[in-house]
Amino acid sequence: MAKKEATTINRWIIVIGAIMIQLALGAIYAWSAFTTPLQGNETAISEFAFNKTQTQAIFSAGLATFAVFTIIGGRLQKIYGPRKIAFLGGICLGLGYILGSFVGANFLLKLLFIGILGGAGIGLAYVVPIAVGVKWFPDKKGLVSGLAVAGFGFGALIWILMANPPSILGFNGFITQQAGPLSYTIANVDETFRLYGVIFLILVIIGSFVMINPPDSWKPKGWKSLSDKSENSKESKSLFPRQMLRTRQFYLLWLMFCIGALAGLMVIGNIQNFAKNPTDGFMGHGYNVVQAVDFAVIGAAVCLPIFNGIGRIVWGQVSDKIGRRRALLSMFLFQGITMIIFFYSTSNPYFFYIIAALIGFNFGGNFALFPAATADSFGSENVGLNYGFVFMSYGVGGIVGPILAGAVQDAGLSFLYAFIPAAAMCFIAAILAIIYNPEVK
Repeated sequence: MAKKEATTINRWIIVIGAIMIQLALGAIYAWSAFTTPLQGNETAISEFAFNKTQTQAIFSAGLATFAVFTIIGGRLQKIYGPRKIAFLGGICLGLGYILGSFVGANFLLKLLFIGILGGAGIGLAYVVPIAVGVKWFPDKKGLVSGLAVAGFGFGALIWILMANPPSILGFNGFITQQAGPLSYTIANVDETFRLYGVIFLILVIIGSFVMINPPDSWKPKGWKSLSDKSENSKESKSLFPRQMLRTRQFYLLWLMFCIGALAGLMVIGNIQNFAKNPTDGFMGHGYNVVQAVDFAVIGAAVCLPIFNGIGRIVWGQVSDKIGRRRALLSMFLFQGITMIIFFYSTSNPYFFYIIAALIGFNFGGNFALFPAATADSFGSENVGLNYGFVFMSYGVGGIVGPILAGAVQDAGLSFLYAFIPAAAMCFIAAILAIIYNPEVK
């Protein structure tokens, strides 16, 4: 069992290290920048020629592996310490992208290295900043959970714009720089994967150096436990996973998180396909395919990730003030409404950007609220381990959401048949939030 390290480190340095790590881990949300270069579209030729199912399979494999390895990472960081596990996660993520850059158009090896090995690295490192952060900030669990994962959302913005920015922005990215806008070569795409692997490796390794636990019985100066408030009355009680799995709170959190992940990842994984859809998308409202792609990339690369990162910080801070249950209720009601409205947003690109931003804002809130709620209900001491089990729901949502949207497209149905069920589930999650009580008896 890893011992806590006695240190006088400024606790805000932990937040800086956490953001560095999460910037790299946000690579998985930048996958939309690679879907067209890997598969091509009506105006672009790709030497890879992957189909839509293959590009979504790499994305879903990464999400599923990410979710599974949060449990493994949570357990290992309790044994070996958070610094070593964050370091290991950086090695796996960086190597996954680097090795994936040497296999060309081999789909199975791309899936293995970028999807599975890269996803495993994300899962190992992801839980570390959250677990360390809530121990250093027992007075601001919601805020620090949001800050600790804010880089994840902002990272997607950086990696998308660096790789394959929309033509409307007027500059080239790593993928389009040499190949031009009408073709994507294996060399340029793989060079981008390789460069990203090196950057991810460096960012996570540097951030891992400050991932250390506070000394035993450490508390912020002048802070006293809020044991008189119901949501924190069990702060001193720390449950292990076997105990947590016997509580109603765990299953309520798990179901709510699954629904929130399903709705958000459905949009993230399919936003370009939705925008380019000849009937539901922009083309059905008189825009051409080039305009539709540009609108989709701006929504996916700028609006959604920026507000994803902002949502993580804002929802975490809001939950510290109004309580986790009220914050969850508000977030799911808001998300259910925006999922319905999103279907009608392609009549105007600015309306599309606003709704995409709101969906990203609500989706980001999941990653601030659920770690804090896990700490509230089951204690901060084992939050890294316990949150891994809660986070498994993200993997389930990451498979069901994109696949549901893909199945609707393959069946030739309207995207309405994907967005309405997702909205209905968000409203069900809002009901679960009312039932949820952070108190563990």
